[in-house]
Amino acid sequence: QVQLVESGGGLVQAGGSLRLSCAASGMSVSINHMAWYRQAPGKQREWVGIIYSTGTTRYDDSVLGRFTISRDNAKNAVYLQMNSLKPEDTAVYYCKTTRSRDFWGQGTQVTVSS
Repeated sequence: QVQLVESGGGLVQAGGSLRLSCAASGMSVSINHMAWYRQAPGKQREWVGIIYSTGTTRYDDSVLGRFTISRDNAKNAVYLQMNSLKPEDTAVYYCKTTRSRDFWGQGTQVTVSS
């Protein structure tokens, strides 16, 4: 059974940084596409970025140049490094992978104060 567990969220001031982790089990991050999403209060969940099985990454324009997705195959984990955080980055952040269906983690809260 695929399980994804996010961690690393918290409260940070604008301009600060956070590193989120997504620990996977029941599948290998090295051969699956792994995506990050976020959902702000009262808004729809939105795509943040993705790391493909090839290692190629893509990002939404709103985070391009500030966020970086990476993975550690030995730890079977994916990371979202977030720099130059803005209040509008406040959201619950989720990782997702798709196999027979979409698998989501439980999310981790990121709050950026102004």
